[in-house]
Amino acid sequence: MSPKSDLLSTLNNTQSQIQFLQSLVRTPSPNPPGNTTAATTIITDYLHSQNISYNLISPDPSKPNIVSEFNGTAGDGPRIVLNGHIDTFPVDPNTPGWTRDPYSGAYSNGRIHGRGVVDMKSGTASLVLAYAALYAHRQFLSGSVALCVVSDEETGGKFGTKYLLQTEKDRWGGDVMLSAEPSGMSVRFSEKGTLRMGGVVACKGAHGAYLNLSKGAIRIATAFLNDVVRAVESIRPNPPPDIAKYMTDPDVLSAVDEAMGPGTSSIIGKPTVNIGTINGGVKVNMIPDYCEFELDTRLPVGLLAEEVMDVLDGIIADGKYSDASIELTKQDAASNPASFSTIDHPVIDLIKNNAEDIGGLRPSMIPSMGATDCKHYRYAGVPAYVYGCSPLSMASVNESASVDEFIHVTKVHALTVWDLLAGEL
Repeated sequence: MSPKSDLLSTLNNTQSQIQFLQSLVRTPSPNPPGNTTAATTIITDYLHSQNISYNLISPDPSKPNIVSEFNGTAGDGPRIVLNGHIDTFPVDPNTPGWTRDPYSGAYSNGRIHGRGVVDMKSGTASLVLAYAALYAHRQFLSGSVALCVVSDEETGGKFGTKYLLQTEKDRWGGDVMLSAEPSGMSVRFSEKGTLRMGGVVACKGAHGAYLNLSKGAIRIATAFLNDVVRAVESIRPNPPPDIAKYMTDPDVLSAVDEAMGPGTSSIIGKPTVNIGTINGGVKVNMIPDYCEFELDTRLPVGLLAEEVMDVLDGIIADGKYSDASIELTKQDAASNPASFSTIDHPVIDLIKNNAEDIGGLRPSMIPSMGATDCKHYRYAGVPAYVYGCSPLSMASVNESASVDEFIHVTKVHALTVWDLLAGEL
């Protein structure tokens, strides 16, 4: 048996892998509030059982980050980082429809059930298992491998990936990062950015019958927001030529719709505006003098937040809303530029080849809509790519993930790192 085949055989103990994932799902780690200490112990106990050393880096004691690294003994080579997170979306106790305990970790009909199993405890468990298998075969590897299991992805990474890269980029950045965020069994190379803004409209208030005196803050805000949506969603981004050509390929657009739902291809390369909240008024028969709202604008590759803000400032300045004051405030902590990695990195074909070789279809490479910690690596100049399970049911009632996909993703990541650092011996 070749070393690569032996590596693969160590990942066939599906029962123990399933039990590991179940334990992780059964240990709540919702963010907010973000306390992941109990879930961290599940992973550190597993690493300890495999005689793998690790450290905890905890800028916030309630949000520890597990880091581990090893050098191959077959010579010099690149450094590969496996990055996953253990914090999850919370569970709203008032949401109806759960047919199981949200943290049951039940294994039924080929699926593991529970909050966070899709985003992204299945993927994180895959990376930990892949890392352990590679560690056991490190005598065949060149270069080095690092594992970063972080605790603060869902709220931006201030105490997680962002912190690790700001403090020790050379150590936890590496030459390429692999993530197992839910990607619909496709390879993801980019993701939209986010521009979050709060807004306030203030104007004269009055009795509800006297609209001759004032249209009211809510009506003015509604008209303004309609103008915002039309103007921003009409902006044409200017991505690099190779990305622009790729993003208009019919096969790519078809794969986008297949992975993320019909119609996604129509907005994947365009800016979108979601009016997330709006609040104003005191009483039904009073004209409101105040209205506040929040906007979530998604920025495709080739569009900067400053360009969008210039458009918004122009709408305010054109005099149409002179009977009110409109103020917009960028929410810096929740705003990030779009990010992308090169579309010709050798790791892409390795992921595709391994996915196909172990029994799956050859995956497509597509951009992402939502944000992941890949953005922090890309901002730091480190190529970052995602390959993970289906996102269906992510953050929804009765969240569940396919066990077959979980095992598949584990093998793909392990074999891809193998091919980068060893090849067949």
